[in-house]
This record gives sequence, structure tokens and C-alpha cells, in this order.
Amino acid sequence: MARSPSPHTRRVLAMLADTPAAWRHGYDIAKATGTASGTLYPMLIRLEAQGVLEAEWQAPTEPGRPPRHAYRLTAAGRRMAAALARDAHMPVAAVTA
Repeated sequence: MARSPSPHTRRVLAMLADTPAAWRHGYDIAKATGTASGTLYPMLIRLEAQGVLEAEWQAPTEPGRPPRHAYRLTAAGRRMAAALARDAHMPVAAVTA
């Protein structure tokens, strides 16, 4: 039996689902979701390994800055985020029936 995603994971997936084709940097995800880096980065690595996210290194936008890792949902990630959003809006009676 698969574990249900944590509240942090649900927030990250919901945030990424708002603009599913956009690449987002970890710092932006952390700020938008209120997730601490010690929780966020292991989660992002795990979600990428599961095929929910794709990641890429992006060249710096300013001279002297390091490249940054960016993330976005895969097709499987978009389906997962949509399913979680539907479940979140399901009446309690439907869940307990």
C-alpha cells in the first residue's frame, strides 16, 4: 500500500500545478509553500526519482552566480496533483463510506 503524501508534499505539488509547465527554483518553492529547505530538497529529490518531477540545471541569470536547479511537474506529476486536489475537495462522507 502506498503512503499518502505529506501535507508539505501536497502544498508543493499544488503550488507547481498552478503553472505546470514553468520551471521553479527550490528557493521559490520554499518561499511559496513555507517549506524548510531541510524538508524541501529531500522531497524534491524523492519526487524526481519517482517520476513526479523533472529537474534541470539552469545557467545563471547574472554574472558570478552559480547555476541553479529548477523543477517542474511531469505528466505523471500533473495527474497526481490533480488527483490530490480532487481528493481534498471530496466530502468527508465520501471518504468514510
